[in-house]
Amino acid sequence: MARYWPEPPYLHGTAPRTGVLLVNLGTPAAPTAAALRPYLKQFLSDPRVVEIPRLLWWPILNGIILTLRPAASAKKYASVWMEEGSPLKVHTERLTTLLAKQLLQAGHDEIDVDFAMRYGAPSISDRLQALRARGCTRILVLPLYPQYSASTTATVTDEVGRCLAQMRNQPEVRFVRNFHDNPGYIQALASSVREHWALHGEPDRLVMSFHGVPRRSLELGDPYHCECHKTARLLVAALGIAPERALLTFQSRFGKAEWLQPYTQPTLEKLAAQGIGRVDVICPGFVADCLETLEEMAMECREAFLHHGGKVFHYIPCLNERQDWVEGLTALTIEHLGAWLSRPQADEAELKAARAQALALGARS
Repeated sequence: MARYWPEPPYLHGTAPRTGVLLVNLGTPAAPTAAALRPYLKQFLSDPRVVEIPRLLWWPILNGIILTLRPAASAKKYASVWMEEGSPLKVHTERLTTLLAKQLLQAGHDEIDVDFAMRYGAPSISDRLQALRARGCTRILVLPLYPQYSASTTATVTDEVGRCLAQMRNQPEVRFVRNFHDNPGYIQALASSVREHWALHGEPDRLVMSFHGVPRRSLELGDPYHCECHKTARLLVAALGIAPERALLTFQSRFGKAEWLQPYTQPTLEKLAAQGIGRVDVICPGFVADCLETLEEMAMECREAFLHHGGKVFHYIPCLNERQDWVEGLTALTIEHLGAWLSRPQADEAELKAARAQALALGARS
């Protein structure tokens, strides 16, 4: 067996291209138990996702979770499945197309944009090889996780590194670590809330629900908790509302260990019991709607809030393909591409003039 992947044909005489790879978490191929089983196994086998010693975790994963959970998860996926497929994949693919179009309109025809899923298909390895086959010698990897966490962003870095280790002729690679405080991202979030309120009026409370992680990760130095709080503060400031009208919570708890608090569903139940009539919920940690937003939040948490006495529950969709988000992502991408971008003819002339001036100054000194 060859140690390295076969190299794509070398494109002699052609200018090198630049690739942008958007990466999202992942999705099963279908809303069925058979499709959920390999997806969950890949996801929950990642030691960054579940930091339990393999000797203890493996029997639990293979003997209990992969036996019982696929069927239950399949029903949840079926409740949100779109005609084109999984919501997360559909929205990520649409965003990829729009980003490519926006970059082309900005004059960057040397850029190829693609997307991958960390778990499931299309895989990171497949899409990296596809970008290399198109002649990309430089690749920007942009995980679509606004807030950095070892259990999300770092797993993408790990997988890209694994792929690079199997390449003979490696491309130059850059990573976007996070964008939790990026102005374009924050303004797109704020605009989505303002537009919702313009149509439906304002709620008694705005709940900003982020995906949870074990509390132990915070104690071990993961910055995720702090970055979620900064996103929440910036969003509240952009909306211009009193801080006491907004709450930050964490959802999607798994297992019996303590996770980051306060938990979303118990918080909503408490608000309802206190007589808070209407809540609006937004999930800033997700840029694309998925199972955790459409089923857990818009269905399960809505039912819990109303069951405990709440009157009105609104879920504000993720950014998905909003034009202001596409523009913000384009600006973020261009910022991180930096000197990789081709310069227009006028700029090249300016650069030559600047070099000549610098050489002249150097000669005088």
